[in-house]
Amino acid sequence: MIQPSALVLLAVSLFTPAASAHGEITSPPARLPGPAMAQACGQQAVNAVLADSTMPIESVPFSSSSSCNSFLCRGALFADNASLLQRFTPGQTIPFKASIPIPHEGPCNVSVVNTQTNSVVGQPLLVFDSYADERLARLPANNTAFSVTLPTDGEVLKECGAPGVCVLQWFWFGEGARQTYESCVDFVVEVSTGVQEGAAQGGGEKLNKCGRVGKRRQRR
Repeated sequence: MIQPSALVLLAVSLFTPAASAHGEITSPPARLPGPAMAQACGQQAVNAVLADSTMPIESVPFSSSSSCNSFLCRGALFADNASLLQRFTPGQTIPFKASIPIPHEGPCNVSVVNTQTNSVVGQPLLVFDSYADERLARLPANNTAFSVTLPTDGEVLKECGAPGVCVLQWFWFGEGARQTYESCVDFVVEVSTGVQEGAAQGGGEKLNKCGRVGKRRQRR
């Protein structure tokens, strides 16, 4: 016979949302699940993320459809998030806020990602070699409040001018837990005609997309 205390523990484990919480970006507004994601990745995946917005990718019950790219913005699509589009200018500094209810130590970065090609544009804007270390009594302040500066190089200017193409992607991998977390902020770069012409002529520095790390590197 199951003892009453055991039933209470079972109920707590089943109905306490914080038990599965991990981390997400809360500002600027990041992509949310919606009907387009449900069509691509299944309603179960949408329901799971709506129930726990900090859920790691590995825990989301994605469908096996080839139209679902779970490791790009955790399956969230621009079609559901056009109203959240941010407008930035080259060189603008953008403050971020993150919520990390349950930390898992591992690397983290913020990068510009072209969602049409699923590739990083330029180099990461911010890199943490060690992030969200659960062994610390308190997480460093810059784990939950940090900023990135939008590049002024030609690649970003040329690729990120149309809505639905580029995102600022927060990517964190908890090494011990083997869990991946992503939040994506849709944005466009608004530049003057003169700057656009300069970028088209190759005026910006060309950055290697493979193997280069961000200039702003932090340990934690």
